Amino acid sequence: MRISRKLAVGALCLGLLFPAARAAQASIIERVVAVVGERPILLSDLRHRARPFLARIYASAQSPAQVAANETQMFKELLNRMIDDRLEEQAADKARLTVSVDEIDGAIRNIASQAKIDPKALVAEAKKQGLTEQDYRDELRRQVLEGKLVQLRVRGRVKVSDEDGKAAYQRWLKESGGAQADVRILALRSSPTPAIQKARALLVDDLVRRARAGEDFCKLVTEYSDDVETKSSCGSRGLLAMENLVKEVQVAIRPLKAGEITDPIHYSPDGHEEATLIVQLHTAPKVPAFEELKDQMMDRAFGEAIERQRKLWLADLRRGVYVDVRL
Repeated sequence: MRISRKLAVGALCLGLLFPAARAAQASIIERVVAVVGERPILLSDLRHRARPFLARIYASAQSPAQVAANETQMFKELLNRMIDDRLEEQAADKARLTVSVDEIDGAIRNIASQAKIDPKALVAEAKKQGLTEQDYRDELRRQVLEGKLVQLRVRGRVKVSDEDGKAAYQRWLKESGGAQADVRILALRSSPTPAIQKARALLVDDLVRRARAGEDFCKLVTEYSDDVETKSSCGSRGLLAMENLVKEVQVAIRPLKAGEITDPIHYSPDGHEEATLIVQLHTAPKVPAFEELKDQMMDRAFGEAIERQRKLWLADLRRGVYVDVRL
């Protein structure tokens, strides 16, 4: 699995951790897994940072061998990320860059605003990933600090042209297949109570019938959907690449014409609470031209260029500091 700097704000079922894995952690003997300059990184530090990633691995429906392989790869990538963090901390100290409590609070508010949830709910979601509130704030502090360093040391190295944007567009076409669609989704949570489940099933059938009879789908979403984030947008999250839709939705909308309604779709993401989705295809899948996505592709090209230059900058830092990996 790829270790991203951005921690996804999604719930993980920590109760699904393998008992054997918990027992193994109890017998770990402390040791140094890397040295950066004169500062060691301990195995306990690595495992502490790894908790949300371990939870995701252990909750997946994979064979023990695949779980072990994914765990080994994750630890390797995460240790490299932690080494980069140490290098960035040293660079920040030299540049006298710091991150204040107010800046971390502001980052939480910004992320919560983008996710359209309350900041307290955002922290609660981070806890579901296996992070304490302080862990999450520490991660945000690292992100804010890295942003300052990128602005100071990397941003000036990057310039992008229309040709870069067009190249990014071609890569996007290859990766995503290019087709985008706008779907409106009415989501109904399931219930563990059989009587309520039966009533929900009857409601779902009735809603599909009403939507197909021409009743305003936006009104149905507003009145019945349990997805509070999309009630104000008729159940839509805007144009999305087909690959970004869950497979069940992709399959269900392919034979539809704009305005048509799917059969009920039963969906259970990552073992979480099951939901029933009723989907209206608002805009049929199509491949947008570069000019329609120019701003987005220019941003993509800029982000890719920043990441390339950031890696080169970190490589320069590594050459100037003693780094010993012992994992």
